[in-house]
Amino acid sequence: MAKPVCVIAGVGPGIGQALASKFASEGYAVAMLARTEARLRQYAERIPGAHAYACDVSDFASVEATFDRLRADLGRVRVLIHNATTGRFTGFMETTADALAESYRVNVLALLSCGQRVVPDMLQEGGGAILVIGATASLRGSASTAGIAPSKAAQRILAQSMSRSLGPHGIHVACLVIDGVIDLPEARRSLQERAIDSFVQPSAVADTAFHVVSQDRSAWTFELDLRPYSERW
Repeated sequence: MAKPVCVIAGVGPGIGQALASKFASEGYAVAMLARTEARLRQYAERIPGAHAYACDVSDFASVEATFDRLRADLGRVRVLIHNATTGRFTGFMETTADALAESYRVNVLALLSCGQRVVPDMLQEGGGAILVIGATASLRGSASTAGIAPSKAAQRILAQSMSRSLGPHGIHVACLVIDGVIDLPEARRSLQERAIDSFVQPSAVADTAFHVVSQDRSAWTFELDLRPYSERW
């Protein structure tokens, strides 16, 4: 019997790699998408059941070609996780139109294009799940988030619209709102005074992500906040 297919758009060190490891360990064939194929191939060598696909999710033609290829290789998609993100923590006067437009292409339009590529598969399969890895910037704009908060807010609202339209067809759309600093080597170096358990652990996010996409449809979650115990909010 063929493995169910999980596509992770935006795989790098941290949450993306942790998601790939978790879903592969749970029996999924995992298609990892990112611009840098060399790094993806390193992950694929370490994660049994994971496959590398170079894709620029902000380019609609690249998305279409990649999903056609991975579907031919692995089969219909059962789970899509939109982990691709970009944006700058800048003030209003320091934010350029080009930078903000790029954040919309990756955070919002890529969710639209990737989602539209997998929904027909899920309808044929009788259900599926689309999970968006969001951010607390989607809930409020601070003085330093003009370059990212608008697109993350739009991403969250698009996910909500998707949930309302696709849910009655058996497709569970959910958003994880991450509030905190992801535990990566560069983050630890720049924030040496922080306790280790005050960072967001990628493996913990992956565990929660798997739980959400596995929920019984009688008790689906749409939005879930994830933050360390010490985070101020």
